Amino acid sequence: MVNFSPWRFSIAPMMDWTDRHCRAFHRTLTARALLYTEMVTTGAVLHGPRERLIGFDAAEHPVAIQLGGSDPRDLAAAARIAEEFGYREVNLNVGCPSDRVQDGRFGACLMREPALVGECVAAMKAAVSVPVTVKCRIGVDDQDPEAALDALTATVRAAGVDALVVHARKAWLKGLSPKENRDIPPLDYGRVHRLKRANPDLAVALNGGLQDLAAAKAELEPRDGLALDGAMLGRAAYAEPALLLGVDPELFGEPAPVADPFAAIEAYEPYIAARLQEGVRLHAMTRHMLGLFNGRPGARPYRRHLSVAGTRSDAGLHTLREAVAFVSREAASAAA
Repeated sequence: MVNFSPWRFSIAPMMDWTDRHCRAFHRTLTARALLYTEMVTTGAVLHGPRERLIGFDAAEHPVAIQLGGSDPRDLAAAARIAEEFGYREVNLNVGCPSDRVQDGRFGACLMREPALVGECVAAMKAAVSVPVTVKCRIGVDDQDPEAALDALTATVRAAGVDALVVHARKAWLKGLSPKENRDIPPLDYGRVHRLKRANPDLAVALNGGLQDLAAAKAELEPRDGLALDGAMLGRAAYAEPALLLGVDPELFGEPAPVADPFAAIEAYEPYIAARLQEGVRLHAMTRHMLGLFNGRPGARPYRRHLSVAGTRSDAGLHTLREAVAFVSREAASAAA
């Protein structure tokens, strides 16, 4: 049996997207992908409603939490709480470029303070037994990506970091919006591969711009005899969730948990039913499924029904089944 890296394939932490409902749905499509929470600030973990903010279902495993912060003591305390909740990894955000994050002195602006990032990692490593990882950019603003990424890597390695996930483009903290920072700065996958060659014993995963599993697999191929340890998909995995059905067979040599998107919905229905009983609105869950049938006949009325009827106060499993019927009828007609 092949002993794959824990970071071989993961789905990126994405604000307002990768909540617990999204992760529960993605888990019906792949048993092996590493899932991440949205970024949660240390202040929220320490002082907020923890169960609502970081609670999760054990069926989501393997799942990691991403923390935002820059105070080593607060990060250590938040990491300890996350470990007690059952998370299998604690990840530090050193990549988010939003103004709110900069004002809080965390996220991508920490690329300018590698020594502080090292202190944060060391404090978390001393507080927990689960892996502590960092997700970063290759640099910010006018930094030289060679020097900036090497400096950050040296400090977190010395602090005992378990893995580095690198979004392979710079972040421009002034002049570009967070959305523009996901597209405009050019990608430099070669920089991530050079980092791995310089640090062969450090787990390094690549993030940024990967559109499908073929692109992920290509970046996992050895270069100069050395391969990256992982690939992380973000928006592509969210917008086209059906592609996750290929993760287990194509990247891990194991069968997918379900045969097709229809079976994925059936597998997700018990989770939906349980949350509906708790008072969760249907749309909070089905909004993560809108792209499931992209490219299939009936996908448009499926999306429209979930986007309109699915937001009503009386929406339930019957609403979801009505939406799926638009696609299943087309499939049955094509097979006839």
